[in-house]
Order: sequence, then C-alpha cells, then structure tokens
Amino acid sequence: MTVTDSARPPRGTDPSTDPGTEPEAGPRARRRADRERELAAPHGWLSLTAFHWLPARPASLPGLPGLWLADDAGAHLRPGEGAGPLLRGSAVRDGSFDGDVPEGGSTVLGTFRPDGREPVGPGAGAVAHDPTRDEALDERSGETSEVAVELVRRTGRLAVRLRDPHARARLDFAGVPVFEHDPTWDLTVPVRRYAAPRDVVVGAARPGLVHHLDAVGEVDLTRGDRTVTLVLTGTPGGAPTLLFSDEADGVAPWRVVRPTLPEGLAPGASGTARLDLNAAVNLPYAFSDHGTCPAPPPGNHVPFAVTAGERAPR
Repeated sequence: MTVTDSARPPRGTDPSTDPGTEPEAGPRARRRADRERELAAPHGWLSLTAFHWLPARPASLPGLPGLWLADDAGAHLRPGEGAGPLLRGSAVRDGSFDGDVPEGGSTVLGTFRPDGREPVGPGAGAVAHDPTRDEALDERSGETSEVAVELVRRTGRLAVRLRDPHARARLDFAGVPVFEHDPTWDLTVPVRRYAAPRDVVVGAARPGLVHHLDAVGEVDLTRGDRTVTLVLTGTPGGAPTLLFSDEADGVAPWRVVRPTLPEGLAPGASGTARLDLNAAVNLPYAFSDHGTCPAPPPGNHVPFAVTAGERAPR
C-alpha cells in the first residue's frame, strides 16, 4: 500500500478546464490539479490526524488498535484485550508486527476500520474487500473508510502516524491557495555544484527533531539590487531541492522548489539553472500538526518577499 492512493479532486478543481490563454497555462493547470489530487488522496498528506512516539513498555495509544512498544530491535505490536479492530497489512500477522525503519524513513504497516465506522460504497457491488487489510474500498472513487498506520523513525526514535480519510483537513479541502503566476519569478540563476556532498544539520517542523541533509551545491538568487546565495540539498545523482524561507506575508514558514540544473553538470562545475519560483510548494507540515519536514539549511532565507508559488494553506 502507498500513501498516495487515487482520490477525488478537491472541490472547485476541474483538471479538464483551462481558464488561461497563454501557452503554458494548460500544463500549469494540469500540474496544479495533479498536485491537489495527490494531497487529497485518502491517505495523502491531508489525512494526518495523530503522531505518537512509541513507548518503552507495551501500552495502548489513542485511536490505535493493539499494544505498542519500541526497543533496540525496533517496533512491536501485539493485539490488545477485547474485541476491538485489528491492524491488517502484509507485514502484520493476526494483529502482531515486529520490524523497523531506517532513520528518516517511513512505511505504512497496514490499515484498520475504527469501531462504528461504516464501509464506503453505495452497495456491495461497488465495494472490493482486500483480505490483507480488511479494507472496504470503493473501486469507482478510490475512497476508503480505513485508517492507515505509518511507522516512522526520526532522530533515533520510532513513532506512528495516523492517516485518516475522514480527517477534517481532507474533507474540507478546496484547493491550495497560490499567488497568481508571475513570469518575472521564472529565473535563470548561477549554480555551482559542490565537488562532494557536505553534511548539514537542520531543524524540523516538529520540535526536538533534527535532520541530516546533503548539501550538493548553491545558487545565487537576485531580485532588483539584492542577491542571496542559497544552498541546494539532495542526494548524489538525484534532483536537487531548494528549501527556503522569505519575507512574503501569508506563506508557510518555509517552502521548497526544484531548480532545473544543466544536463550533465559535473560535481565541482558551475553553470546556470532555471529556478521557477512559481513552482514553490508547501511541505507536508504546512497542512497539519503532524509533519516532521526538514527546515532549510542555515542561511537559506531570502531577504525579500517571494510572491510566487503556494501560499499558506491554513
């Protein structure tokens, strides 16, 4: 199971409708519709409802089936007393699980349907039952009544997150607010790749956590008579990302954008990159209180307002 299941588009979004007249308006509208459809997936980022650190002794956790604990061997789940729901998934056997995830990693262990919640679907003919998850899934809409349980490891500790398709943020979702597209924020900028990645330690959206990122290069962003050098992060051979904060009103504390580097730009080399800040998006933490997203590297603050890309969603 993935956390980006198929989903209904948010209210007010019609990916087949292109209100723009410029040549790029259609592709932008489709990218925007795809982005919002992914966010609104039944177990997408809008579905986060809880984050619980695993205890050192077996204990129940609010809203979760079974008894949980974490030790040096990883995470452990055992069925609780009573006739409550069981977690079901490919790695879960009769409500029990033993396993781990690497630092910074996550995996969906399985799903369960809370007591009293009805399966989705207008009738038996529209519902497919997956015996590995005890899930009622409406094949036509992609909707589900099941809550997904995600195991994560952050800063050496194990936790679980709940992804509930009935989350209020998902049910009320009507799209992400964005600035009007402005071609003056579609920039060509100097870029320099580092000869080797450099470890950088950053904070996180959740207090008390840190992330170790690979700094892979830097770009110079100029607006008017002001220039700032910003660090790119990523993995060797992967597409770099730019985590940044800025002075705009009504935006999340920090956002992310992917610059387009010259093809074949070797480590240690320099060139020019396309940096379209209209494509800046919010990280998952901006949509709920349960994100653990990395903060920008030190110094990655733009000292002017970047009035492009996504606005704060709440």
